[in-house]
Amino acid sequence: MPQESRTEPSRPTILHLVQPVEGGVARVVTDLVRAQTAEGVRAIVACPPGGELADRAEAAGARVHLWNAVREPGPGLPLEVLAAGRLIRRGRPHLVHAHSAKAGLAARLAVRGRVPTVFQPHAWSFEAVAGRAARAALTWERYATRWSTRTLCVSESERRAGERAGIAARWAVIRNGVDLGHFAPADGLAPEDDRRQARASLAALRDVPADAPLVVCVGRLCRQKGQDTLLTAWPRVLARVPAARLLLVGDGPDREHLVRDAPPGVLFAGAVPDTGPWLRAADLLVLPSRWEGMALAPLEAMACGRPVVVTDVGGAGESLPPGHRRHSLVPPGDPGALAAAVAALLTDAGLRAALGGEARAHVRATGDVRTTAAAVLDLYRDLLLPHHPPTRKSAKR
Repeated sequence: MPQESRTEPSRPTILHLVQPVEGGVARVVTDLVRAQTAEGVRAIVACPPGGELADRAEAAGARVHLWNAVREPGPGLPLEVLAAGRLIRRGRPHLVHAHSAKAGLAARLAVRGRVPTVFQPHAWSFEAVAGRAARAALTWERYATRWSTRTLCVSESERRAGERAGIAARWAVIRNGVDLGHFAPADGLAPEDDRRQARASLAALRDVPADAPLVVCVGRLCRQKGQDTLLTAWPRVLARVPAARLLLVGDGPDREHLVRDAPPGVLFAGAVPDTGPWLRAADLLVLPSRWEGMALAPLEAMACGRPVVVTDVGGAGESLPPGHRRHSLVPPGDPGALAAAVAALLTDAGLRAALGGEARAHVRATGDVRTTAAAVLDLYRDLLLPHHPPTRKSAKR
């Protein structure tokens, strides 16, 4: 092990253990890696093959190692834990940052407190399941928190949910941020011109009338993101706004039955490498999630100057500008409330413009990913100050 300072390592090595490898988690990890390597940190990302994370993390400056792990716990867990342990010993990190429930499970079993460990749930696993599975997930989180040097939440709501569930963690809260340089209206264009230009650039929208109200939903096609609730609500939206179109951006395990059950006026874009143009093409972003920590898509849409309608889960309310809750926040799993909120905004262009402008100013003031990344790096430094860098012997114990 290289000899470092007895206070903070002069050039710390951070190993990010990650599962899943797409969507918001992949973007969060990529943004952290980019910022950390710019600050001289050695970043290692261990993740499964497939998805978008490995290539993006490598391009951002990380050394990437493949970790074969599926999303859910199962009979392969012992081998996944052993593989994670080997990667951690090989990388000899000063700190392990485990992202989401599966990586948090494997990392903490592999390390068990021998290396400072940050666990970031990105939404609690026990909220994603029911019955025996939920009880098992909660029991694990209550037990495993002893091996989390910090539990890093992306919203106060996520932290409070953990506390209410009886998780006696050492908490940190750092809200998600987005790339304000990328998620922004085109330079010099008024919002309507920006929307028109973005629509013209997307082949999937060439058959959609230029003046058709467009609602966009960005997210993995899965139960968590609630697209089924949105499709149930959509005929009620069409009853008030017959020309409206709904565009679902993303892919996932529920795609087949969502396509099968989709009512008229719904388009599927599939997975896209860059959601920015799709958000800028929208009149309104909707994300009807059943659970979240703090979703990125609404932040990205607001940074582009677009109003949002989101469900009142996780940090959704915290992400909104003051005064937007009555227009933009609805209960989860309520198609009637969702349809009413969407239709109200689609029929009031002036309100959409006002909310979009306020949303953009709010995210630019509070949601810069550079601020988020700097706060995470400060957290690492705080955790490393009391520790000697782990020796080869202690890392293998």
